[in-house]
Amino acid sequence: MNHFDWSDLDARALQQLVAVVDTGSVTGAAQQLGVTQSAVSHQLDKLRAITGDPLFVKSGRGIVATARAQQLAEDARGLLRQLERFAHAGDFDPARWQATVTIAANDFQRDVLLPALAQRLREAAPGVVLRVIPSDVPSLEMLRDRVCDIAISPRPPEGSDILQQRIFEDRYRVFYDPAVRRAPATVQDYLAADHATVVYEPRRSLYLDRTLEAQGIRRRFVVTVPGFAGLPAFIKGSPLLATAPSLLRHSLMRDLAHAEVPVPCPTMPMYLIWHRQHHADASHRWLREQLLALAPAAVPGDRQGA
Repeated sequence: MNHFDWSDLDARALQQLVAVVDTGSVTGAAQQLGVTQSAVSHQLDKLRAITGDPLFVKSGRGIVATARAQQLAEDARGLLRQLERFAHAGDFDPARWQATVTIAANDFQRDVLLPALAQRLREAAPGVVLRVIPSDVPSLEMLRDRVCDIAISPRPPEGSDILQQRIFEDRYRVFYDPAVRRAPATVQDYLAADHATVVYEPRRSLYLDRTLEAQGIRRRFVVTVPGFAGLPAFIKGSPLLATAPSLLRHSLMRDLAHAEVPVPCPTMPMYLIWHRQHHADASHRWLREQLLALAPAAVPGDRQGA
């Protein structure tokens, strides 16, 4: 039995516990938080004495968190958010904000919006770490359980406690390698070609593909990949076509040619999605405002898919 109690805990100890769990190493946690390794080790020793648990055990050349440490880190994240809200109850100053912000986004919206956000954070909120995770189709649980602070997706989940705001709308283009083939000029050309597309795991096709199929527009898919980032390698040097959001021509698809899709396609709206519990939080509101302000520069003149 130890002689410590909960009053010996402080925010610094909780923050360093979370950092070690997230990075998987004392060195990584120290670098992330800008402190020495010995400072992190000291806080871990203090937590071990308080909890009576080793917290981390050796695994190969690294360490892994015990089940108790994983649970404590999850609880600590909630406590740190509460402390952060307490500290920022008055005027919010992003320059003094110390936090890890988690945004769920798939490769398309990630590449379009989040590099600019990372730059904005470096300039205005240098104490913030941006953590990006895949969103797939955002679930209610992802937002309710604080797996992420914000999700960016064309498909917001339905729930009375979930809020959303549209940030832009994109159109689809057909991408191809001009060294191998010409753009499909007619519906017949388009349907006669072999196609590559995205199928998210486990086997969830794009809304576009389901919509065209429902309209009787049937294409022959010979390649499927789990994200848009996988398409260019299969299109380059082949006669394959890929129908994808037009904004990708500035990033993932920049080495390919593109043209109008010769069949009617739905548009792709994109939404910021967050839980109601964060709506009035000053830091969260500031973060949403940055994303909304950055969107026009990220998608200049692209609403028409030009």
